[in-house]
Amino acid sequence: MNRIPKTCFDFLKALKRNNNKDWMDANRAEYKRNEAALKAFYQDITDGLNTNDVIERTKVFRINRDIRFSKDKTPYNVHRSVSFSREGAHRRGGYYLRIEPGASAMAGGFWGPEPADLLRIRKEFEFDAEPIRKILAEPKFKEAFGGLNTEYQVKTAPKGFSKDDPNIDLIKNKAFFVVHPFTDKEVLAPDFGENVLYHFELLRPYFDYMSEVLTTDLNGESLL
Repeated sequence: MNRIPKTCFDFLKALKRNNNKDWMDANRAEYKRNEAALKAFYQDITDGLNTNDVIERTKVFRINRDIRFSKDKTPYNVHRSVSFSREGAHRRGGYYLRIEPGASAMAGGFWGPEPADLLRIRKEFEFDAEPIRKILAEPKFKEAFGGLNTEYQVKTAPKGFSKDDPNIDLIKNKAFFVVHPFTDKEVLAPDFGENVLYHFELLRPYFDYMSEVLTTDLNGESLL
């Protein structure tokens, strides 16, 4: 598989120190060389995912920041990010990869479920949380991710749910995703692509379960 070149990290570190248009214009040729290497790596990840999944779209996020409503007016992101979208209404969940010196990570799951999907997930956890808890407790999954990210939660209980529900720890979530960080050494290692794919593949039982939840009602009847 293609590798993440060290020049990519060198460029992002320099960009962090010189986050302005003049510097970018002067170093645009280096930026384009690194982007070409990154896109080759992303294609390898897409191909790897497609051996056991079906990827509809690989989206490379722009390096330009949207600064219209931000107090931070620096024009460029100092990381490179890509997402991999699964094909079809019956395949739910998404893969994400972030390359940044000192802060690289992969993630996967459901970042901003639509209100109907969010309610459906919460209702499922209220009805029967044993399947999701079994997935989260699987040793390799737990070692890699720890558990669901809890950064985005309501403070007590969502409307219509009891704060005393035994599964309120799951129900309070507004997003349902996991994260695994990578060290700089791991990112620059020859086997980084395989490392990323290994962690993405750990998500499949979770995705399969959540896909079933989101394509059926509480009686298990298909909504598709």
